[in-house]
Amino acid sequence: MTFSFFRKTKKEPKNFREVLDCLKKLEKNISALTKDLDNLKSDFEFSIKKVGIIRYNPFSGIGGNQSFSIALLNGKNSGFVITGLYTREGSRVYAKSIKEGKSQFLLSEEEKEAIKRAQTQKIFNERAKKINNQAASGGGLRPC
Repeated sequence: MTFSFFRKTKKEPKNFREVLDCLKKLEKNISALTKDLDNLKSDFEFSIKKVGIIRYNPFSGIGGNQSFSIALLNGKNSGFVITGLYTREGSRVYAKSIKEGKSQFLLSEEEKEAIKRAQTQKIFNERAKKINNQAASGGGLRPC
């Protein structure tokens, strides 16, 4: 069995009534897509979009940059920062909430740097703009 991916499955409209029916179907589809896109945009606003990470050595005499701070933020610069501190005796992990780029907890310089890196990150922001632009331009939808 062979497949033809370019085979037309729908016939072309033959008269004005069929064109109007096709336009009505398109209008319903576009309305549904617009609603879905609005829902995705609102959900995406609260998802993690910005990530900033820094590795460092907080104690002299212990080799390697095995400690880290990582900031995970949404579109409103809210989220959390996780810090892992490595020592000879063991490791400790801390998490601090972030709201609009600030925390109610005292932040270390490394945590502040991780947050700053996340806020200035452009990769996720540019991907989001590209997705929004594609959706606004119709995203390659074909009529009927």
